[in-house]
Amino acid sequence: MNEVDHENLSLKADGGVALVGCIRQWAAELGFSAVGVAGVDLGDAEEGLAAWLEAGCHGEMDYMLRHGMKRARPAELVPGTLRVLSARMDYWPQAMPGEEVLADGTRAYVSRYALGRDYHKVLRNRLQKLAERIAEVAPHGYRVFTDSAPVLEVELGSRNGLGWRGKHTLLLERGVGSWFFLGEIFTDLPLPVDAPVSAHCGTCRACLDACPTGAIVAPYRVDARRCISYLTIELKGSIPEELRPLLGNRIYGCDDCQLVCPWNRFARISREPDFAPRHGLDAARLVELFAWTAADFAERTAGSAIHRIGHERWLRNIAVALGNAPASAEVIDALNARADDDSALVREHVAWALARHARAAAG
Repeated sequence: MNEVDHENLSLKADGGVALVGCIRQWAAELGFSAVGVAGVDLGDAEEGLAAWLEAGCHGEMDYMLRHGMKRARPAELVPGTLRVLSARMDYWPQAMPGEEVLADGTRAYVSRYALGRDYHKVLRNRLQKLAERIAEVAPHGYRVFTDSAPVLEVELGSRNGLGWRGKHTLLLERGVGSWFFLGEIFTDLPLPVDAPVSAHCGTCRACLDACPTGAIVAPYRVDARRCISYLTIELKGSIPEELRPLLGNRIYGCDDCQLVCPWNRFARISREPDFAPRHGLDAARLVELFAWTAADFAERTAGSAIHRIGHERWLRNIAVALGNAPASAEVIDALNARADDDSALVREHVAWALARHARAAAG
């Protein structure tokens, strides 16, 4: 549709069906692979959210507790909201296969979503353009979100036909898998909602069995306090000693539950240039990354999701990975070079890594 027929897009004409069709076309032009429309009544999700928070599964992510039930109440988060548009963008990169990196203890595993440009910036910009395009033919009040507010994005995605909640708690779609980002547009347009799709996990428990730290404590329930993504990204202090050996060479996030998911055999390589790996982070060597100065870190992670953890936590994570790496003079020298680091947090994890290698050498 090159020329928009404003009359045909009127909500009064067909209840918004034509408008939703145009929204999907515009979204595709902006790089999104799918769009779904959901209502704002998520009341039946509140009990599970409250129980998860009450159990402390959010760890130190206090913002989740502060926001409370706003996460399940879109119209309370943004007054006037009638519908939530969820948009999906694939990010599976052309990178060294994750399994190969995990199998090589000398290399650093970075979660595949973080290899390129920060998805927050990419999706937020595209969602804003999409919302503005909609406003040209159907003026509306709106706000866009990409992990920037307390939004139950998987819950919304499972209601609007974009997929179903997998046992690892991520959204899954039969022909796509789970290697995609989600973003939302909260709007006051009374668009027709999409029907949910049925779940197709069956008796499979591959994700539960593969989780290195047992963070998927039950189907559809993750305890963040044990999750490697939480430990390497959200946790600001020391990584619990009993969990450090289980991190392996994962220095930023973890994808194990996705790597083993049968549905991800259908994953599509992302066509988005911004998600292509930068600075060789899809298979970088641990000792090389551990040598980065603060200036190196700032320069090489600029515009990346990794930048938010800062140089100190970057070194903390790599120190743990080096403690788990195959012993070599190069590894020991790299650790010794930071044994007197200015950061007490880094020194603590370096000391642990050196002690671990010393114990192994002593038999």
